[in-house]
Parts: sequence; C-alpha cells; structure tokens
Amino acid sequence: MPDITFSCFQCGQSVRLLSGQKVLKSDTCTKCSADLHCCRNCRFFDPSVHNQCQETQAEWVSRKDKTNYCDYFEACTRIDLVRKPGGDDDQARKKWDSLFNK
Repeated sequence: MPDITFSCFQCGQSVRLLSGQKVLKSDTCTKCSADLHCCRNCRFFDPSVHNQCQETQAEWVSRKDKTNYCDYFEACTRIDLVRKPGGDDDQARKKWDSLFNK
C-alpha cells in the first residue's frame, strides 16, 4: 500500500500518511495548527449535499473545521505516485539493460 498525502483545508500544507496510518483526533497541522480530523479534511465533505456530507449515516457536525468524533472520517487523500530512486523499477531496468550489453 503506497503512502498517501492530503492537504490541510486551512493553509494547504501537505500532510503525508505512511502506509496504513490514520489521522488521529488529536492531530493538528504543523504549519497552522488547524485540526486535521475534521469534516473539511474528509473525503465525504461536500457543501452541496444534506448535512454537507456524502456519508448518509453520519451524524450532523456543526463545526466543519474542528475535530469531531465521526467514525466515517477518511482523509481526502491523493496517492503518491512519484517513483523513488533505487526502487524495483530501477533495478529491473538495470537487469534488463545488462542482458543486451556486450
């Protein structure tokens, strides 16, 4: 499972989650100290739907920018697809190239 990142809703600071790591209710942004476990950072947050949440079973949360105890919270993430130097692809490429070197 790859590392994932999401941006703080308040300042845009990139927050990296290691594989399998979750946002805790006590986590805050290192740049602006905004709460990270809040509706505004959740993948279900949608101002255009009822309760501003796409998860139909979630309870109403009045402060969308503050920590909440919603069990449906999932960070609004992007998968990090940047290749890391020295990864499996690089090793495979070197082995492939070595087959044809004279």
